Amino acid sequence: MTLFPFTLTENELTWDTSDWESAWDSGDNKEEEATSASKVCSFVFHQPFQDFISGIAKLLQLLTNTHTISTECFAPQVEEVTTVQSAPWLQDCVVSLSPCSDLLVLAHDQKAAFLSAKWRSVDSGREEMTLAVSWTGTLSNDEGSSTGRPDWTCVVVGFTSGYVRFYTENGVLLLAQLLHEDPVLRLKCRTYEIPRHPGVTEQHEELSILYPAALVTIDGFSLFQSLRACRNQVARAAAAGSDVIQPPPLAYKKWGLQDMETIVDHSSVGIMTLCVFDQMRNASILGGFNASVKGSPPAMCQYVTVGGGPYTGFYYAVEGSSQPLLSHVALAVASKLTSALFSAASGWLGWHKNKNEEEAVQKHKPKVEPATPLGIRFGLPDSRRHGESICLSPCNTLAGVTDDFGRVTLLDLARGICIRMWKGYRDAQLGWLQVPEERGDREFSPSSALPRRHALFLVIYAPRRGILEVWAMQQGPRVGAFTVGKHCRLLYAGYRLMGVNSVTSQGWQLHTQQVCLLDPITGVLRTVNIPFHLALSDKKSERAKDIHLFKRLTTLLRSREVEPDILESEAKSVLLDIKHPAIKKQALESLLSNKNPPVSCLTNITCSLYDTLKQQDPEEVDDALLQFCSSQLKLLQLYTGIQNLHSAADTKTWNFMFWGCLSGKSPLHKVCDTLQQAGIGPQQLLSLLLSVWLQREKEVLQKPEETVRNLHTLLIALSNMKGAVEESWDPQSVSPWWQQVRSICIQSHNAAAALLAALVAHHAVKACITSRADSKSEWEAVSLELEQWVVCVRQLEDVLVLQTLLLVPPPQGAAGGAAAQCSIKTLLEGGTGGIADSVSKWVFRQNLAGDGLKDTLPKQLCQRFPHSLSPDLLFAHCCWEYVVQWNKDPEEGQHLCWAVEHLRLVSSPHIQLGICTMMWSTFIVKRLSAAAYLMEKVSHALTKLTVLCPHCLLCSFFMQADSAVEEVSAPELSVEEVWCGAEGPASIAELALEQRGVHYPLVQHHCLLASLLHAAMTFSLKVKPLSLFDSKGKNAFFRDLTTIQLMPSGDMDPGLVSLRQEFLLRVLTSWVQAIDDFSSSAPVTSSAPLPSCGPKADWWPSLCLELGSLLQVNPDILRRHIVCELYNQGLDLRAEEVMLEVEDKDVLGSQLLVLTGQRLSYSLLHSQSQTQAAMELLARLPPTLCTWLKAMDPSELRCPLVPLTQTSRLVGRLIEILPENHAQYSLALHLLEAVEALTTED
Repeated sequence: MTLFPFTLTENELTWDTSDWESAWDSGDNKEEEATSASKVCSFVFHQPFQDFISGIAKLLQLLTNTHTISTECFAPQVEEVTTVQSAPWLQDCVVSLSPCSDLLVLAHDQKAAFLSAKWRSVDSGREEMTLAVSWTGTLSNDEGSSTGRPDWTCVVVGFTSGYVRFYTENGVLLLAQLLHEDPVLRLKCRTYEIPRHPGVTEQHEELSILYPAALVTIDGFSLFQSLRACRNQVARAAAAGSDVIQPPPLAYKKWGLQDMETIVDHSSVGIMTLCVFDQMRNASILGGFNASVKGSPPAMCQYVTVGGGPYTGFYYAVEGSSQPLLSHVALAVASKLTSALFSAASGWLGWHKNKNEEEAVQKHKPKVEPATPLGIRFGLPDSRRHGESICLSPCNTLAGVTDDFGRVTLLDLARGICIRMWKGYRDAQLGWLQVPEERGDREFSPSSALPRRHALFLVIYAPRRGILEVWAMQQGPRVGAFTVGKHCRLLYAGYRLMGVNSVTSQGWQLHTQQVCLLDPITGVLRTVNIPFHLALSDKKSERAKDIHLFKRLTTLLRSREVEPDILESEAKSVLLDIKHPAIKKQALESLLSNKNPPVSCLTNITCSLYDTLKQQDPEEVDDALLQFCSSQLKLLQLYTGIQNLHSAADTKTWNFMFWGCLSGKSPLHKVCDTLQQAGIGPQQLLSLLLSVWLQREKEVLQKPEETVRNLHTLLIALSNMKGAVEESWDPQSVSPWWQQVRSICIQSHNAAAALLAALVAHHAVKACITSRADSKSEWEAVSLELEQWVVCVRQLEDVLVLQTLLLVPPPQGAAGGAAAQCSIKTLLEGGTGGIADSVSKWVFRQNLAGDGLKDTLPKQLCQRFPHSLSPDLLFAHCCWEYVVQWNKDPEEGQHLCWAVEHLRLVSSPHIQLGICTMMWSTFIVKRLSAAAYLMEKVSHALTKLTVLCPHCLLCSFFMQADSAVEEVSAPELSVEEVWCGAEGPASIAELALEQRGVHYPLVQHHCLLASLLHAAMTFSLKVKPLSLFDSKGKNAFFRDLTTIQLMPSGDMDPGLVSLRQEFLLRVLTSWVQAIDDFSSSAPVTSSAPLPSCGPKADWWPSLCLELGSLLQVNPDILRRHIVCELYNQGLDLRAEEVMLEVEDKDVLGSQLLVLTGQRLSYSLLHSQSQTQAAMELLARLPPTLCTWLKAMDPSELRCPLVPLTQTSRLVGRLIEILPENHAQYSLALHLLEAVEALTTED
């Protein structure tokens, strides 16, 4: 009887158990261990399930009773039972625990109980995780199993009849499979593991089922998909009330294991490939000296079995030697799905079947496929020894085997040999622990650049001795031993989640328990935790001890309740006991960076460590550690000295040291003397002084006179320190000391404070140079240093003005982020266009249009940057900023419109043309091609109307700028003299001037496509835009506009011209329908002005006529279509305006004659308000006219209710345009008489 669990997951759902572990890894739970006080590994009390403890006797009665006990009577009696059995009842049950430790299954004979993890409140009010009974029932035949719960749980059950059945965690049967007609001995699962090294073969998921003489393997991916489909179908069947569902068959392989007398357990190692040497060795052993060897070793699946004759067998199945078999799946699903979750006594799941039902099942037993023979490759012969179990390591290279002699054997699976053996472990239970290297250990490892290492440990539970041992692999010592009960069960799953692959496992962090120990006496589930460093060497390793001491110090520093004296003594002891210099330095850094210890405590600890290092042999002391202790000790002593001078302490070091002096709260000379005695370099003190000055800009500006005076004093004092300004400094050269001050001011974003500091430094430098010069000289000393300061001050003044503008907050609801930081360094690194780029970003945040930009910018800013903020340069950068923002969010079409608006304001056609080329190649062509290809594919108009209108405007700018380039010379761009040192990228205008000229026909070709796409999107027309062009036209699209392409020429194919004409006619029809804002019952009587944009814009007819000329469509056809559509819509006045431009009046007259007949036919024959006079007029009409009117179809009119006066006017127009010799001239006269008569009657 076998119990085996595995886990399924969907959509990468996992259940994080880290909270459970932390909840029970506390001081309230006593840890049992047989090691010394220095813990090397620990037992963690994990998830005590009190419901299970209180009901343990009742549960045993349930599992061993021959009668059925329903869960309805079991559940309330669990808490009433208080006795606990001490008999080894658990050894008679099959137990399985999920990898996440959230589901436990116990089975005995035909009954099973599922215990699920749940939260509950104990008497003390604290919540704890318990395992409570969630389902019990009788299993058909003999065996059962369970899994974890990242998403849902599948229970795999093996039976003595050979069946393997799959259940949910609530007892619902998913599918059943008869693979072999022998009892199931073992079920084992292999799930996906992320390969830790490039050379490791990636193993696939697999479920293996062992029979006495056969082994069946089911592919994990196929099984996962089948079980998921079955679960979904069961849920749908429960909702629909159906009975049976047929799932797809399973794909499996079946091997007949030969040459071994008895087999009791197995392990599926996975796919392996022999090296060339092993391949040649095997070939020579099997085939002799003349054996042939294949070029590449074949991939093989390795299976290891234990039993008798031989004691251990190794089988190898070459990939492809056996084709997967398709099984017949018997699915049992009944209509009572809801009630089955709670009623274990019902027989609808196949439990307690009567004889007739069993006979029916026997008659319909599915076909069992024969096994493929698989001979043993080799084994470990031992006639007296019989193996009992085998446990595969997580790395698939080692395996532990137990036997009836009380030995535990360690096998090397790659070499097929025994490498270690333990004796005195009768009835032993095995498990494996794979521990990753801690991040702290990697820093001290010589192989820190290599992938993260893993340590392997073997866990052995000896129930007869009541001890749990942990051994390091492969030849390592015992690293831990725990005294436990003699009736426990060691639970080792050996797998994780099923359904995970190399893609879904990225970033996968599943908290699973590798080894757990279940104690039935106390009802406690425990896990084993082992630190990685125990695998490096024995317990006396100095490095491992140092790491342990460092962790001990870290734990001590985290505790806020430790007294300073105790903390000082403990920290001293730890630091002095650590031997490794790098670890000792890290421990000291961790101590000094902690905020809890007082300064005196840190000073005493550092001083004690420094004295100890000084007393040791100089050759044995690490110089870096000694220097670090010395510098830190000086810093602590300086801190103490400064603190005594200040009235109030500040948190940051530089604020603590200098702000008191700058604000006038501390004596300047005493602080300077203390700093000089501390031995800190003046360069470091200068950097600290300027840092606090720049960061306290607001406080400085509140009292500028006092703070500036104090800054000057401190700056002079630091300059006079030894090592500050060199005595041999020549004023005609640049001083490194004052260059440091300039560098800090140049990099600062606080322009006001930096400007004040620069003015103070400039004054100090001038005084220093004057004092060094000849006092008798009447000439003012000229110095390169002073010139540098003049330039720096001027730049800071410019930055201050610019920063004042950039800090103006944007209006509420405007786009854009925070204000850009501005400094001399950022502007210089931004190149010649850095200033214009900063202003353009501010323009975007302010949501400003191009027209009012000149009036918005301050005059002082424009005066300071006459070249950097010239109109063309500024408009060019604003245009580029808006198009960049549009590219980030294409839904904001207004950004692109404003980009084109700024481009329009650029006066230079050279810059304008270059920016058009850059915008096209960088942004526009990608969007335009995507829209064209998408519409070509789906033949449906898109809805992004805001995208293509600016594209059309951009194309028009292309053509306008291209025509004006030859008339105007290219502009010359320059920058201000103080900003000539810019070394960053070129400005947008400079890049635009570097662009090559465009090919005008190619621009016009793309403009044509953009107009067609714009029309299709505006009026939601279904069209394939690229199909309106021939092969040459299609190939020319989306090319570089500076290249010359082969363009369409000559007469087009008539069929293609017909398609173009049809599209333009549809555009005109849609425009006419859009401009009619009134219903058919209230037609337009006057020609109202039309808007300038959108589908009602007045330029659509002229655009279509222009497109028609480019597409070789007769424009007169388009004009006649506009006239007819306007009359059809009842817009007679607009139609009369367009009628004047029509050339072929005869054809237009024939078309309008039909339209007039439709109007008159509607008034006389189809109107609901027909009058007696109209009927009499119809009787008086000539027969030919009457017949012609009856043949008219007024339903084609979109506006049939037109006043008779408009129809009479239309007929009059017909008489004017139709010649007298026209065939339908007489019909027009009859229509005129009829309309006049009808008008007279009205």
